Amino acid sequence: MLPAAPGLFNYKQPWLQVQCQWILSPQYDPHFTQNVIDAMGPKTSPRMGEVTTALTRHVHDFAREVNLTFDEWMQGVELLNEAGRMSTDRRNEGQLLQDVIGVESLVDEITYKLATQAKDTPTATAVLGPFWRKNAPRRENGTSIVHGVDDGEVVFLHGRVLDVNTKKPVPGALMDVWQASTNGLYEQQDENQVDRNLRPAGKLVKLLNRHPMRPAHIHFIVTHDRYEPIITQIFDRNGKYLKADAVFVVKDSLIVDFKPLQGNAKAQLELEYNLLVAPHKGEKE
Repeated sequence: MLPAAPGLFNYKQPWLQVQCQWILSPQYDPHFTQNVIDAMGPKTSPRMGEVTTALTRHVHDFAREVNLTFDEWMQGVELLNEAGRMSTDRRNEGQLLQDVIGVESLVDEITYKLATQAKDTPTATAVLGPFWRKNAPRRENGTSIVHGVDDGEVVFLHGRVLDVNTKKPVPGALMDVWQASTNGLYEQQDENQVDRNLRPAGKLVKLLNRHPMRPAHIHFIVTHDRYEPIITQIFDRNGKYLKADAVFVVKDSLIVDFKPLQGNAKAQLELEYNLLVAPHKGEKE
């Protein structure tokens, strides 16, 4: 640690010379970041001001900490631009890009931290992911979401949506379900799959010398007018990569056991899984 009083510096020690010079003469304009923050107008909302101020400070500090070069900055800009060009109503590459560095999983944890501290907690949440699509076709109970896939094992998945407090069923709850096919790709990634079947961050993964694999999982969204929505995933206990999920999503409470199913011509495995939802604040139970 540096001495508290400048007069105690021993200038014969090279590292102290460097530290002293940094304190007395900053390498970069010490007022630049605050000037950017101060440019916000008086009509900026308090929350927008809070978030933008923190974002500006952290991004500027990051650039100074790593001595970011112009060429490196442009590579980052182009990566974002490429994600934007690839994104469509069928896939969100920008979302996948930040999933790779764990941002969505962190935001998910922050958003639902208070709920997990209650006595009775809703089903644990997990990230939406980049391959959810709006306006999925509605299907009756008992029908299959699998089309044009001949390999793999079919699961008979059933359960109820329950009020987290009363444990009673929630009539009228709407559930959206999707997953990747047996080749590990969602239908919008695979030209050979039927449209809406089951349902380029890769460059960053390669640069970081990481694998791109996720454990086998199924996505759920549960919505109801009187309840908080649940976005989550469940994971096969016997699947690979539970401890090495490429986007850091797996939670212990979301790991499930698929059981062999006998006497069903359409499915080989079974899982009963109930989802617990919490009423909107102020909503009477």
